[in-house]
Amino acid sequence: MLLDWLSYLTTPAPWDARRLGFVRDSIWLQSRSRRCRKAWKPHLDRSRALIAGAVAEIGRGRTAVVLGSGLLDDIPLDRLADSFNSVVLVDMVHPWPARLAARRHPHVGLLTFDLSGCADWMLGRRTEPGLTLPAVCLGGDVDLVVSANVLSQLPILPLDHFCEGEDIMPDLGSRIVSAHLDALAQIGCRICLVTDTVQREEDRSGQVLDRSDLLHGVDAGSPDQEWDWVLAPFGEAARGSRLVHRVHGFSDWRPSR
Repeated sequence: MLLDWLSYLTTPAPWDARRLGFVRDSIWLQSRSRRCRKAWKPHLDRSRALIAGAVAEIGRGRTAVVLGSGLLDDIPLDRLADSFNSVVLVDMVHPWPARLAARRHPHVGLLTFDLSGCADWMLGRRTEPGLTLPAVCLGGDVDLVVSANVLSQLPILPLDHFCEGEDIMPDLGSRIVSAHLDALAQIGCRICLVTDTVQREEDRSGQVLDRSDLLHGVDAGSPDQEWDWVLAPFGEAARGSRLVHRVHGFSDWRPSR
C-alpha cells in the first residue's frame, strides 16, 4: 500500500491524468502486475513474441509507434529499439519502470496522449470525443504501429465518468472501440494489434460463472493467434473464482468490417 502511494506521488503525469484517474489506474496495474507475475507470464510472453514476429518480418525499419505502452511488460522494447531508427511510446501515463527502460535507448521517445479521445470531453472542454491517435502515427516514415493490449481498456474511464445508461451516449463503449479501430484503418503501414476480447469468471471446477464482452459488441476480425490470459488468479479478485481474458493477436491487422 505504501509503495503504491509513493508511486502515485512520484509518477510524472499531467494534472488532467491525475484528476481523471489515469495515474491511479496505472498504479493499480503495476501493483497487480507484481502480484500476478507468474499467472501473467504466458500472456506477456505471447504478446511480446507476436510483436517480435512482426518486427522480424519488417526487418530494419524507420519509426515504430507503440500505442498503450504502459509498463512495457508486453512490449519487446529492446527488439524494437534494435530494429528501428526511432521508437515512440504512446500512453496517457508513463510509469517509472517504462521511463527507466526507455532511457536505455536514446532513440526511444515518450509521448503523452489520450488514446480514448475522451479526456477533454470528460473535463468539459469538448462536447464529444476527439482524436484517438496522435499525428505521429500518420508520418510517412512510420513502418509499424502496435496497439498493445489497450483497445478494451479505452472505454473504462469514460464509462465510469458518464453512466452508460445516460442519454449522453448510450453506446459509448462500442463507439470508443470502433473509433480506435477506424483510426488504425487509416494508417498505411503495418499494424500489430493485441487485445483482450472476452472476460470469463470461472470457479475452481472450471465452470463459467459470468462472461463479459470487453469490446462492447465490436468485432476486430479473425486473429492470427488466440490465447487465454489469467488476469486475476484465484485469491486475487475472489477466493473461489478467477478472471480469465481471451486475447486475440493480429500480426498484420487489416479492417474486415
